[in-house]
Amino acid sequence: MPSEVLTITGRGIPLPGNDIDTDRIIPARFLKCVTFDGLGQHVFADDRAQKQGQHPFDQPQYQGAQILVVNANFGCGSSREHAPQAIAKWGIRAILGESFAEIFFGNCLAMGLPCVTVSPEVAQTLQTAIAAHPQLQLSLDLLAKQVSWESHTAPVDLPEGSRQMLVQGTWDATGQLLAAQDRIKQVAASLPYMRWPAPGFTAR
Repeated sequence: MPSEVLTITGRGIPLPGNDIDTDRIIPARFLKCVTFDGLGQHVFADDRAQKQGQHPFDQPQYQGAQILVVNANFGCGSSREHAPQAIAKWGIRAILGESFAEIFFGNCLAMGLPCVTVSPEVAQTLQTAIAAHPQLQLSLDLLAKQVSWESHTAPVDLPEGSRQMLVQGTWDATGQLLAAQDRIKQVAASLPYMRWPAPGFTAR
């Protein structure tokens, strides 16, 4: 299926800190949007304003990065699905972290954005390595369940059911419907209530 998520390769962006919640990821004033378009420019809006250009999402060396490296309990707080949408709209295609809030993880999975866990040591090593060499290329392999950079490789983990949904493309409900449209049409044609007038119907 075209929705399969197997390998993601790109530059990383480090975001140190535990318990970064969804209110920080996308402040409430940006939740009034009708669509998710444009949310990427507002991701971490308040944190970025406080950092005055020194937040990783503003620093020029990280522009175009595709893999976010975080620490523990990332995405905690309210269940707003705008949070992963804002991260993805900025350009992030995968998140590596020590742990993730359950609802945030589920919202990410529903849009094909992998959240994989690594040990605290690996998270810190990656954040340090990326900060020192922003052009460092990371490769996340969901089939092999590992992340690699330079000559290093480290294991990653995520629930097996979630991993299968990503690598098989079944996370994408819309994609599944489109892929099965011929079968859907066949079933619809076999249902009498899908034809009008229905067989045996007599107008009075």
